[in-house]
Amino acid sequence: VGFVSSDPNFSVRPDGSVYTEQEVANLSEPVQFMVTARGLHDPHIWETTVKLALVGFEEMLSRVWESQPRVIKFSRRHLRGSSANGLRRQKRDWVIPPINVPENSRGPFPHMLVRIRSDQDKDVGIRYSITGAGADQPPSGIYNIDPISGNMFVTQPLDREERASFHLRAHAVDMNGNQVENPIDLYIYVIDMNDNRPEFQNQVYNGSVAEGSKPGSSVMQVTARDSDDSTTANGMVRYRILSQTPQSPIPNMFTINSETGDIVTVAAGLDREKVSQYTIIVQATDMEGNLNFGLSNTATALISITDINDNPPELTVRTFSGEVPENKVNVVVTNLTVVDRDQPHSPNWNAVYRIVSGDPSGHFTIRTNPITNEGMLTVVKPVDFEMNRAFMLTVVVSNQAHLASGIQSSLQSTAGVTISVQDVNEPPVFPINPKMIRFEEGVPAGTTLTVFSAQDPDHFIHQVVRYSKLSDPANWLKINRTNGQITTMSLLDRESIYVKNNMYEATFLAYDNGSPQASGTGTLQIYLIDVNDNAPVLIPKEAQICERARPNSRINITASDADAEPNVGPFVFELPSFPPSIRRNWTISRLNGDYAQLRLRIPYLEAGVYGIPVIVSDSGNPPLSNRSLIRIKVCPCDNNGDCSATGAVAAAGLGTGAIIAILICIIILLSMVLLFVVWMKRREKERQAKPLLIDPEDDVRDNILKYDEEGGGEEDQDYDLSQLQQPESLDHIINKPTGVRRVDERPVIAESQYPVRPTVPHPGDIGDFINDGLRAADNDPTAPPYDSLLVFDYEGSGSTAGSVSSLNSTSSEDQDYDYLNDWGPRFKKLADLYGGGEDD
Repeated sequence: VGFVSSDPNFSVRPDGSVYTEQEVANLSEPVQFMVTARGLHDPHIWETTVKLALVGFEEMLSRVWESQPRVIKFSRRHLRGSSANGLRRQKRDWVIPPINVPENSRGPFPHMLVRIRSDQDKDVGIRYSITGAGADQPPSGIYNIDPISGNMFVTQPLDREERASFHLRAHAVDMNGNQVENPIDLYIYVIDMNDNRPEFQNQVYNGSVAEGSKPGSSVMQVTARDSDDSTTANGMVRYRILSQTPQSPIPNMFTINSETGDIVTVAAGLDREKVSQYTIIVQATDMEGNLNFGLSNTATALISITDINDNPPELTVRTFSGEVPENKVNVVVTNLTVVDRDQPHSPNWNAVYRIVSGDPSGHFTIRTNPITNEGMLTVVKPVDFEMNRAFMLTVVVSNQAHLASGIQSSLQSTAGVTISVQDVNEPPVFPINPKMIRFEEGVPAGTTLTVFSAQDPDHFIHQVVRYSKLSDPANWLKINRTNGQITTMSLLDRESIYVKNNMYEATFLAYDNGSPQASGTGTLQIYLIDVNDNAPVLIPKEAQICERARPNSRINITASDADAEPNVGPFVFELPSFPPSIRRNWTISRLNGDYAQLRLRIPYLEAGVYGIPVIVSDSGNPPLSNRSLIRIKVCPCDNNGDCSATGAVAAAGLGTGAIIAILICIIILLSMVLLFVVWMKRREKERQAKPLLIDPEDDVRDNILKYDEEGGGEEDQDYDLSQLQQPESLDHIINKPTGVRRVDERPVIAESQYPVRPTVPHPGDIGDFINDGLRAADNDPTAPPYDSLLVFDYEGSGSTAGSVSSLNSTSSEDQDYDYLNDWGPRFKKLADLYGGGEDD
């Protein structure tokens, strides 16, 4: 169906709803117009009159909710006439119109929406029910129905943004639960209400646009979403700019598309050097931007003005100056300062300097300081004061990036640079360095080789150059300090270790008398031409051959010559004519120019070592000869032609005289060892015979003594035992002068009383001496112990203990050890161990 309205302010959708084409907020009285309806395939036209009055939404809701709910009946299947064969045509069901429910209703709840009714409720008892999401399915409980009356209710406020529609099915059954009607579909639509503000996706938007952009250039887009129905004015958002900061050059530099949110430039004049960023406040309003009824929200848009190269660099002055010493490199002569208003440290700001004239040889270059953007004029090639005393350079500067279109370069980007060269004292220079000369070796001392002189580059200053020798490995040369003349001091030898590949090198120093003094070095290379001054030397020096001549019993010989071609081979080898036995026993045959063979001429030669002289001559002019001696061992050989072991000994050449000399040396060595042993024995006997009791000055008991000589036993020597006996009287001790005492004498003090030990067999003088010392030490706790180191290495001529063999573990005799208790505390432990009796 198509609808046409006679009023252009109103239109009718295909579903029959009327909407406005423009704002009717100021409508003060009802509007009436004609609506024409026509089917797409129906020629008939229907017309109706529509009368509209502007009411508020709350009033509209009250009218909707207070109106009488309509009754929805179950569709019936009507039958028309049948044909002869009993066929019937079924009429289509009625389409149930949807149920509209406004969101955010204030109630009261439950609120009746419609009444479901079956035509058979007059004949049978009907029970009604509804199923679907919102009834018996989640979200359940929103809708319910009275099973008897069929009244359908909504139980709570609805939110369209949470759920915009519901699809339910109504059922009618009898009292037994049998279906009496086909289920009908109920569509419930939640009517939108403007209860949501537009929400920007970001509170702050960042955009950019190049400076100098033309009007209409796109900057950025802002977007706001409204949760309300976008097909109605509740969800239709419109945008507008509230403010612009700063308002330069005009307050409205930007505009926004009210529907899409695209921000574009309105006017020209964006200049980053004046305003680098704009702040725009954007407002989004629903209800198609109606400020009276719509809800609004705001966001901030930050618009950065990007830089373009619209400002060429400008040198601060038209002329720069500097100075540089000659012969210096990597020296900054002067700094070129520049001004550029573009964004620092960007290609639009970075300066590039070029020298366009005044430096044809490339002595200078300009490097850019990345921090200050200054140009550092630097020397990269040494300048010579004698050639150029000053330079006049022309320098231009530009940016790393090209200038924007339409921007003209400034005249200030060109400047002149005046550079003064400072004169310094330069070292003398050898014109040819290194200088090579050729001479034959062996020239005599005092020979003048060449004049090795240097030149002073300082032409404007008269200076005197002097020379000295810096390096002369073989000390062959000397130089005249005034004119640089080179003279030999000794023979030049090509075969010297200081000559490499026939070349000898020496270095010399040339220095002037300037202030400060400057010096330069030069190298003299002497190529030595060889002369035949070295005789050849035979190789090898030793060889071995069998005593019986065999086919393979030959010795290959050659020669070595320190000279070079043509003063070396081919060599000539020959045997001397004297003594005659040499040529009689040996012969030489030439193999080639460098090698020859020496072999026996006779069938047998006695084993031994023979010195065979050989005369070797080189090919020099004149040739040099050398008589060399080759040492040949002649020995018996085995079947393989190798020298046997016995043969090698025989061929070693040791005569009777040599063997006798070796034996005499061995005898002398043994005699020396024997004399040393005898001397050591005698020293030991003297040490043992020395008196044991000596004065403190001769006492050596604090030294380490050797007691590893046990001797032949107790009976092999006769010792004086009187030295070990204790005198009965102490008069000789008491009368002795003060300070002279033996360390083993008993102290002359009043001894403490101690109990008398039981009588035991007298141990002798030595035993009494020991017992007396023990008593004195044990019974005088205030005195230091008498523990002097005593010498008791002699046991005497007899022993009261008898034979040691009489002591054995099977002895049944009891030994009395109780007397150990009387020896003091030190022997009490022994008394406890051995004097305990049988119980122990």
